[in-house]
Amino acid sequence: MQIQNQPRLRGMIGFIVVWIGQIVSVLASGMTAFAMTIYMYQQTKSAFAMSLVQVTYILPFLLMSPIAGVMVDRYNRKLMMMISDIGGGIATCVLFVLFITGRMQYWHLYILTAVIGIGATFQWPAYSAAISVMLPKEQYGRANGMMSLIEAGPGVVAPLLAGALLPFIGIGGILLIDAITYGIAIFALIAVFIPQPPATSEGQKAKGSMLKEAAFGFQYIFKRPSLLGLQLIFFIGNLFSGIAFAVLAPMILARTNQSTIALGSVQSAASMGMVIGGVVMSAWGGFRKRVHGVLLGWIFFSLAGMVLFSFGHNLALWIPTALIGSLFSPLVNTSNQAIWQAKVAPDLQGRVFSARRLIAWFTNPISPVIGGALADFALEPAMKIQGAGLTPIFGSAFGSGPGSGMAILFFVCGLGGILIGLTGYFIPAIRDAEAVLPDHDALPVAEPAAA
Repeated sequence: MQIQNQPRLRGMIGFIVVWIGQIVSVLASGMTAFAMTIYMYQQTKSAFAMSLVQVTYILPFLLMSPIAGVMVDRYNRKLMMMISDIGGGIATCVLFVLFITGRMQYWHLYILTAVIGIGATFQWPAYSAAISVMLPKEQYGRANGMMSLIEAGPGVVAPLLAGALLPFIGIGGILLIDAITYGIAIFALIAVFIPQPPATSEGQKAKGSMLKEAAFGFQYIFKRPSLLGLQLIFFIGNLFSGIAFAVLAPMILARTNQSTIALGSVQSAASMGMVIGGVVMSAWGGFRKRVHGVLLGWIFFSLAGMVLFSFGHNLALWIPTALIGSLFSPLVNTSNQAIWQAKVAPDLQGRVFSARRLIAWFTNPISPVIGGALADFALEPAMKIQGAGLTPIFGSAFGSGPGSGMAILFFVCGLGGILIGLTGYFIPAIRDAEAVLPDHDALPVAEPAAA
C-alpha cells in the first residue's frame, strides 16, 4: 500500500515555517563562523590561511553543482533541501567533538568546511526552485526578499551574540547550539508540503543521462545571450568582491590591534544594511524592470561598500559605509532571482540554477587566494613603512602600516564593481533581458504519457 503524503502546511504559510527554521539555523551558523574566524586568526595570523577556508567551502560546492542541479530536478525537492542541513549538522557535531576532546586543529576547519560546502550545493537550487512551485509568481519578489533576510538577518546579531557568549560558553557551547539548530531546520522542512514541478515540453526534451542533464543547464544559458550576459555581470562582479572581502576580517583586525568588537561591529553593520534592504524588497518587490535592480545595485554596492569603505581607518567610516553598501545587496540578488524564476521552467530550474551559480561563482575559489596572496606578499609589505614602497602614492589616502595594503585592494576592486554595473547598460541583451525572454508560464505543458 502506498503511503500518501499528508501535508499540514503549504503555500506562503509553509514557506514562512521553512524560512523560520532556516533563519534560526543560519543565526547559529553565523555565530560559529565568527568564532572560527577569531580562532583561525589567532592560530595563523595569516590572511592567506584564512582565505583558504573560503576555498575549501567553494571548491566542492562548484564541483558538485551540476550533479546537484540534476538531482534537484529528478528527485523529491524536500529531501534535496534537507541534505544541506544534514551535512552541516554532521560537520558541526564532528567539530564539537574535536573541540571538547582537545583534538581540534585549525586544518580540521578545511576538511569540515568542505563537507558543509557539499551539502550546501543542494540548498540554493532546491530552495530557489521550491519558491517557484510553492508560490505564485506575483509573490516571488516578496519571497526572495525574505530569503535575503536569511543571509543578512542573523548576521546583525550573530557576531555580537557570539562575542558576548564566548567568554561564558566558549567555542564548544557555540558549536553545540549550532548543531541543535540544524535539527530545528530539518523538522521545519518535515512539517511542510513542497509540490513537485509540473512537467513542461522543454523539460521533457532535456531528459537523458545524468551527465547529459548536467550539461543541459549550461547549454540552456549559453543559448540565451540575455541570461548569459546577466551571469557574466555576476561572474566579474564576484571576482572583484571576492578578492576584496577575502581580506576584510584581517584588514579590520590588523588596523584595530585584533579588536573582535570592531570586527563584529562592522559585520553587524553590514548585516543590518542587508536586513533593511531585505525588508524593503519584501515590501516593495523591486523595480518593475528588474534589471535596473541588478545593475544599479552593483554600482551603489561597490561605491559605498568597497570604494568609500576602503578610506576608513576606524569604525567612524567603516560602519556607515558597510551599512549603506549592504543595503543594495538584496536589491541585486532579489531582482536577479526573480528574473530567472519567471523565465526558466520550474522543472528545469535545478539544472539551470546550479549551472548559473557555478558560472557566477567560478572565480570564487581563486579570488580569496588572489586577495590573500596580494595582501600578504605584495601590498602589505609595500605599505609597511611611511615614505617607502607604495606609500608615497597611496599613503595620503590609506595611511601606512598594517591594513593599508588591504585597503588599496578594497579600493581597486570597488572601482571594478562600479565599472561592471555601468557596462551592463551598454549591452542590449542585458539591459532588455526581460523583454527578450518569455515567462515560463507561457511555455507549452508536456503531453501526458500514454496509459
